[in-house]
This record gives sequence, structure tokens and C-alpha cells, in this order.
Amino acid sequence: MKETEPVNLLEYEPLARERLSQMAYDYVAGGAGDEITLRRNRECLDAVRLKPRVLVDVSHLDTRVELFGQSYDFPILLAPAAYQKLLHPEGEIAAAQGAAAAGAAFVISTFATTSMEDIVERGHGARLWFQLYVQQDRGFTRDLIQRAEAAGSQALCITVDTPMLGSRDREKRNHFALPEGLERENLKILGAQATRAVHYSKDTPYTILDPSLSWDTIEWIASFSQTPVVLKGILAEEDARRAAEHGAQGIIVSNHGARNLDTAPASIEALPGVLEAVEGRIPVLFDGGVRRGTDVLKALAFGAKAVMIARPYLWGLAVNGAEGVKRVVEILRAELEASMMLAGTPALARISKSSLWLGGQD
Repeated sequence: MKETEPVNLLEYEPLARERLSQMAYDYVAGGAGDEITLRRNRECLDAVRLKPRVLVDVSHLDTRVELFGQSYDFPILLAPAAYQKLLHPEGEIAAAQGAAAAGAAFVISTFATTSMEDIVERGHGARLWFQLYVQQDRGFTRDLIQRAEAAGSQALCITVDTPMLGSRDREKRNHFALPEGLERENLKILGAQATRAVHYSKDTPYTILDPSLSWDTIEWIASFSQTPVVLKGILAEEDARRAAEHGAQGIIVSNHGARNLDTAPASIEALPGVLEAVEGRIPVLFDGGVRRGTDVLKALAFGAKAVMIARPYLWGLAVNGAEGVKRVVEILRAELEASMMLAGTPALARISKSSLWLGGQD
């Protein structure tokens, strides 16, 4: 192994920063406002303690998980992330190829800089979900969902926490805009405003986000979607309860990478309340600050079915394309397996709150 090859996910970020423009780096790294929630995502995960158990036969591990009728080899998915050609010339295609090589599912963003059809064609058979930003044109929104289904998407991941973008100071300082030659390829039929516009503004004739998105919209989508509808961006217990009542078949606890409402809770703080609210009616996934296999184990111990990562694989993409994405997933999976062995939980079904050292927390 080369001395410069990262041995954990945290070591990819500084290497990526060396390769990226300030604008591209800050777009991925930054959070909203004073980035209090961004820091808190990590601080709160670090504060959770795990309970080591001994003299348990862990010679055979089972990390398989079933999500929405599909079996996955391990509970780690690659979360949707926009504009991946900012980080690597092959963008989403390289990310999908890396996911396929590692055996992880890859969630395509509405705001991808590669069309979903091209990702499918060149993604080396990656298992794909599609992330939806509902558009004001409901007919186009329906067509977009049906395109994703035709392309083989196994789940529809609707981002529900972004009626407008958060106050992202780093993007303002850098005057963030897509470079020439990059567009939101999935929105091309809507014209130049949709593919090039940067921010939602009440003063512009077209916006890339829909501030009128409501529970009625979720029910409408659920009425015709041929794949499970999963809501990404749930933190409040009240919203978790309503999600199960309005057609959602899953929830992703997420604060959007701390990029929207600053001083919102860390995702791991919100997870227990969401799980209690849904009472096992629908599966709950976790997104927010995962950097170590121990973080994955913590989320599973609280009751999440799987976790999502974004920034770590994006840094891997910037450093070494598809191979970097693959390596990020492999490192995290290996750390999860080691953590499971040391916690005496050789199968996901054995992981529970008893895996947490609750008495040792502050």
C-alpha cells in the first residue's frame, strides 16, 4: 500500500481539497449559516458510546439487509448528491461504477450533471434509486418519475426538506454557479432556466425548487409511483407520523448534510424520536455525518435499517474517480464488520440498543 493512500474516510477530504477549485470544494464541504449543525452531526455521533461484548462467536458475519423488498449485502447506500462533474470529469457515471464495484446502491440526484439514462447505460450494473426534487410542472414531475422507473430505479427518494436552499455563506462568497458545459441533465426538457438557475428566488419566473410542496403532493406521487416512496429530510416526530399516514413507505432521517436550517438538531439526535413515532410501520434510514464503521453501528443500534453517506464518497470521487468511490465503501464496510465483531453482534439482527453504552454517555 502506498503511504499516501487513505486508510479511513476522513483522510480523503484533504486530498480532495488539493485537487478541487475553491468553489467546488466549498460547495461539497459547506453547511448553512454558522455551520453549527454541520459540526453537531459529528459531535453527537462521537458522543454516543458503544458497548464491547466478549466471548461471542463472531466467526461468521451477516450484514445483509432487506429494504423495500430488495436484499442488499450491507446497510450502506450512496446518498444523492448534485453536480458530481464538479469533482471529476466522469461525475455520476464514475460514482455509479464505483458503487457497482463495491456492491452498494447509488441514488441518482435530480440535479445530476449526467442524465439518468447515461448513468444506467455506463454504470456497470449499479443498483439505482432516484432522488426527486418535485418540480412546479407536475406533468414533468410525473414524467421524471416514470423515466426513473423505466431506467430501473428500485426506489423513489423524495427530498422534502428544501422548499428553498439554506443560507450557505460559502456559496455566496464564491458566487457559486455551474461552470460552462455543466447542466442539470435530467431537467433539459424544461429549458435553460431549469438547467442553469442556481438559487430559488421569489422574484424569478422559474425556480428549481417548489415551495408549494405539501403532503397532498406526496399522496399524489404515491398514487401512481411504481416503486416505494421514501421521504428524505425528516427530523420532527410529527412529520414522521404523518409520513406513514400519507403514503410514504420509508423515511430517511436527515438534516440535508446541515446545508439547510442551521441550528437544527444533528440527525442522530432526531433518530430515536422518529423511530418511536413510526412504531415500526415503515423502515427508517439514517443520513448525517457518517464517517466510521462505528457510526454505522450506532445508527443501526438505535433502530435504523441502513445508513447513507455523501461527502465521503464525493471526496473519493474527486481523489480517484470510480476507484476512489469503491475504496471509500470498502473501508466503511470493513470498519462496520470489525465494529460488529468487537460489539459481539455478528448479524444485523443482533444489533439493538443493548449495543450502546447508555450509562456511559454524558
